[in-house]
Amino acid sequence: MGYLDPTEYIEYGLTAETTDDWVTMASALIDAHCRRPSLLVTQYVERMRLTADSQAVRLSYLPLTPLGTATSPLVGVRVRYGRPRRGELQDPMLAQVAWAFSIPGSWSALDLTNVDLNAVTGDLTFPMNVLGMSYNEVEVTYTAGLAVVPPALKVACAQIVKNAQATPAMNVKGSKMDTLQMQYFAGSLIDANVQMMLAPYVAQRIG
Repeated sequence: MGYLDPTEYIEYGLTAETTDDWVTMASALIDAHCRRPSLLVTQYVERMRLTADSQAVRLSYLPLTPLGTATSPLVGVRVRYGRPRRGELQDPMLAQVAWAFSIPGSWSALDLTNVDLNAVTGDLTFPMNVLGMSYNEVEVTYTAGLAVVPPALKVACAQIVKNAQATPAMNVKGSKMDTLQMQYFAGSLIDANVQMMLAPYVAQRIG
């Protein structure tokens, strides 16, 4: 799905002869640049390791947006106390108790009301477990993305199309006529101005 509707092509500076495949290409480049499958509302599952003495993580994809009739972007949170890495052992005695009761490796679903969420920054803070030990691994299922495509994103999409149409010969990096393969200089199409418009939507980490 393109980030520009055909009825908006002229409004955002494209010609009436612009075909949908240009916008589809530009939208795909935007998704790749932002390192996400789509900028529209999408469900994500992230598994992250908690650092020692920390009970918080930051989600990769913003803005956090509830899906449909949901009131929270959080769909589910699972935590576990996995066997610690080197330097992460908090209390050897408590660790032995945890291992005796087979706690390491066991996933537990958290009550979402006990999870503190900062919807602006994507920070999540978790409670301690029943043994008073910190969790060290978490799996978060949540929804994030744009419910409505903002004008800035439409401008960025149109600018990529105009960049491609303006210098088609420079955009072609290589081609194979037998397999109909073409490679593009994405960096030339997503110029500095476009990157500034897309900056709020780039994933905060890769993974």
